[in-house]
Amino acid sequence: MSKAHGTNEADRSVGTDHRTASMNVPKAADHQVTIAIAGNPNAGKTTLFNALTGLRQKVANYPGVTVERKEGRWRFDAGLEPARLIDLPGLYSLDATSLDELLAREVLMGRMKDLPKPDLIIAVVDATNLERNLYLVTQLIEFSIPVVIALTMVDLAEKLHLEIDADKLSEMMRIPVVSVKARSKSGLEEITSAVRKIVVEGKEADPFWIGASEANEPSDEIHLSLTDNEAANRQIFARYNFISDVYQESVRTSDSERADISEKIDSVLTHRFFGLVILIGILLLVFQTIFSWAALPMDLLDRGFGSLGEFVRADLPPGVFTDLLVDGVIAGVGGVLVFLPQILLLFLFISLLEDTGYMARAAFLLDKLMSRVGLHGKAFLPLMSSFACAIPGIMATRTIENRRDRLATILIAPFMSCSARLPVYALMIAAFFAGQTVLGIVSVGAVLMLAMYSLGIAVAVVVAFILKKTLLKSPPPPFVMELPPYRLPNLRTVIQNMVTRAWLFLKRAGTVILAISIILWALMYFPRTEPAVSGMGAEAGQKAAHLESSYAGMLGKSIEPVITPLGYDWKIGVAIIASFAAREVLVSTLSIIYNAGEDEPENSPTLVSAIREAKHADGSKVWTPLTALSLMVFFVLAMQCMSTLAVVRRETNSWLWPAFMFGYMTVIAYAAAFLTYQGGKFLGFS
Repeated sequence: MSKAHGTNEADRSVGTDHRTASMNVPKAADHQVTIAIAGNPNAGKTTLFNALTGLRQKVANYPGVTVERKEGRWRFDAGLEPARLIDLPGLYSLDATSLDELLAREVLMGRMKDLPKPDLIIAVVDATNLERNLYLVTQLIEFSIPVVIALTMVDLAEKLHLEIDADKLSEMMRIPVVSVKARSKSGLEEITSAVRKIVVEGKEADPFWIGASEANEPSDEIHLSLTDNEAANRQIFARYNFISDVYQESVRTSDSERADISEKIDSVLTHRFFGLVILIGILLLVFQTIFSWAALPMDLLDRGFGSLGEFVRADLPPGVFTDLLVDGVIAGVGGVLVFLPQILLLFLFISLLEDTGYMARAAFLLDKLMSRVGLHGKAFLPLMSSFACAIPGIMATRTIENRRDRLATILIAPFMSCSARLPVYALMIAAFFAGQTVLGIVSVGAVLMLAMYSLGIAVAVVVAFILKKTLLKSPPPPFVMELPPYRLPNLRTVIQNMVTRAWLFLKRAGTVILAISIILWALMYFPRTEPAVSGMGAEAGQKAAHLESSYAGMLGKSIEPVITPLGYDWKIGVAIIASFAAREVLVSTLSIIYNAGEDEPENSPTLVSAIREAKHADGSKVWTPLTALSLMVFFVLAMQCMSTLAVVRRETNSWLWPAFMFGYMTVIAYAAAFLTYQGGKFLGFS
C-alpha cells in the first residue's frame, strides 16, 4: 500500500491503526435526512447551496448565540421527504479556534438542540486551491460521517492548465468525488446520485485513515489540547504529507505557461493610488445608478400609497379607526416601503461586487490603512457587512481572535452606513437636492451619498485609532487574506440575495415599523382635546394645535431646547426619538406627523412636498437644505438602533460596552450636526 493510504511512520505516531472501520448509515425512510454543506470561503459553497435548494431556504440563529445560520430543503429523492440542508460557515479548518469553527464542530457532533447530527456531509472543494481545501476535508472525514466531495471551479482550473483526475482523487480519498459547475447546474444530477446511494440505500461508509479510530469523539476543547507539541506537529505534518501525495497523484499541470489575467487586473485594481481612485469611482457609479434607476418605481409606489390612503378615507366613516388606518398604518409603513427600490438596487450591486471577487480586492486595498490605525485586517469584512446591517457585521467579528481587536471592530461597526439609513438620506436628498448636478454630469445626490458613507468611514478610522491607543491598546497581528479569482456573477445567487434582503426589509416594515407607527400615531392622536381655532384654515389649525398638545408634542417640546442648535424643531425631535427603535422609522414618523396637519386629505402633498413647505409659527421654513444636511450627518454618526445595542450586549456579555457605544456615538453625532448647522449659518448658507 502506498504512503497515500497512511502506512508511513508519521501516520503511526498519531495513533492510526488503519482499520477499514465501517458504519451503518440510517436509511432515509427512518427519519428526515440532514445534510451539512461545508467548505472554505470563496469555494462556491453558497452557489451550490442555492442550486440545490432553490427558494426553499430560511435564515435563523443557532441556539444560544446570535450567529446566523442558513438552511434549506433539498428534494434529492422524489419518493422521500426533502432533506434538511444545513449551510455551515465558511471554514479553513475545524481546530475550533473561532466561534464559527466551534459551532461547525457542535453541528457535526449532533450537539445542537434543534439540529440532529448530519447523516452526510457535502464537502465543497475549490479545484484551483485543491491542497488547501483538502485539509478541511480530512478533518471532516474524522467525524465518522459519510462525505461526498463536490469539486467546484473546475472550468477555472482548466484555464489555469490544471487537469484533475476526479476518479484518482476519489480512489485516494476513499470517498465519492463529483465535478460540479453549479452556475450551469452541471454535475448536480451526479452529486444527487452519489448522495442517494449513500443515504437512501443505506450504503456503508468507509471513514478515511486519518484518525478514524480516534475521531469518533472529537475533543470539546476550543483549542487543541495536546501536552506534547512535537506529537501535535507530527500529526499536522502527517496530514499535509498525505494531502501532498494526493495532489501529486491526481493533478497534472501543463508545461505551457501563460500570464495570469487576474494578476494583470490586480496590478491595477489593487494599486495603492489607482486602486483607491477606481474604488471611489465604482462607489460613485453605484450611488448614481441607485438614484437614477429607482426614481420611477419610487414615484409609482409613492402615488400608490397616496391613492390607497385616499380610497380608505373615502370608503370608511370618519373616526378613530379610519384615522389609524390612513394616518398611522398607510402613512407610516408606506412612507418606508417607498424606498424598497433603492434597497433592492443597493443589494444588487453589493452582491455583484462580492460575486465577481472585487470585494476581497477592496479589503486588500484598505488593509494598510486599517493596520495603521491599529485594526486587525480581518476587521474589513465585518465592517463591509455593516454597510448592509451592523448586526451581521458585529456577529462577523467572531473570526477575530484577539478580544481587544474584536471589541474595537464592534465599537466602530455602526458607523458604516447601513441600508436602514438609506431612506433617511434619500428623503433629504429628494426634498432639497433633487435635479442638481456637479459639472453637469454627476448628481448632487450621488455626491452627498458618497460623502455620507465616506464620513462614517473617516470617523470610524479616527475612533479606532483612539481606542487602540487608549482603552483597547494592543498590536494588530499580521493579516493574511485570500484573493479569489475573478468570476462572472451568478445571476441566480444575486437575485436570491436581493429577494432575501427585500423580504427581511418587508418583514421589518410589517412588524417593527408597523407597531411603532401605530404607537406614534396614538401618541400624536391622544389626548383628544379640541383647541379653539377659528377663521380661514380652521381645520388645519386645529390639527396642528392638537398635535402640539398631544403626548408626542409634549415629548418633542421637552427636548426642543437641546436640538434647536442643530436646526431641528420639536417635530423632528419626535422623529429622532422614534428612530431609536429602527433608523428608517424616522421617515414613517415624519409621514405621520406631516399628514396629521393637512387640510384636505385628498389634496395632501407627498412627504417631500410636506417637508419643503413646513413652516414655523412665525412663517419661516422649518426645513432648509442646511437642516437636511445636519440631519443626514447626525444619522451617519448616531447610535439610532436598539437592535444593534442588543446584539452588542449579547456578543460582549456586558451592558457596559453597549452603554459606552450609545454614549460616545451620540456625543459625536450631536457635535458633528452642531458644527454642520452652525458652521453653515456662519458661512451664510442658512
